[in-house]
Amino acid sequence: MDFESANPSVVKSIKQRDLLNTWLRLYALEQSLPRIENFQPSRIEDELPDLVFMIVEKADPPRLIIESDGTRMSLAYGQTGRGRYLDEYLGARLAPLVMPIYHRCLERALPVYSVSHVDDATGRIVVYERLLLPFSVSQGVTHVIASLKTISEDGSFEIRNLMRGSDLLPTQKLRAVIDRELFHRAPGRVPSADLIEFN
Repeated sequence: MDFESANPSVVKSIKQRDLLNTWLRLYALEQSLPRIENFQPSRIEDELPDLVFMIVEKADPPRLIIESDGTRMSLAYGQTGRGRYLDEYLGARLAPLVMPIYHRCLERALPVYSVSHVDDATGRIVVYERLLLPFSVSQGVTHVIASLKTISEDGSFEIRNLMRGSDLLPTQKLRAVIDRELFHRAPGRVPSADLIEFN
């Protein structure tokens, strides 16, 4: 599946959109990749169970080391990934599906959003939304924060071993690079470049 070119509205989750808007404000302010220490969304404590923090190791191709993983990721994958390479943590079945999404984020140095469908242990379809946000403290992308959201239209679902419990691989529904409208307008604010006419 190819990557679409998208604007921020492609992200459906309100909480993920808040994270993206915080990233966009920093990106617009600095006109470059934000530094990870400046990324301080409101109520980030509430989001920590869904967040995974990663360090980029320069290699060919680059590798990602899981610095800390949210509790939901640990549940979905059946174990914690802290301190491990992401590709090894994902394993031979999932890495070919998932790693291209991370590699695209590193290549483009822009947010990447993906949606896939996964069957839980009882056969319910779970929508798995992944938002990747790149950061830099030097040259290129040095850190990535992944926000991972799971929802089911059937309501409840089994998150334990969600990503490894089924014989079926996740079905990819969307892969997008957010490379358009890379600014965030606060509600009710007029951008400085806009002209205002008074009668």
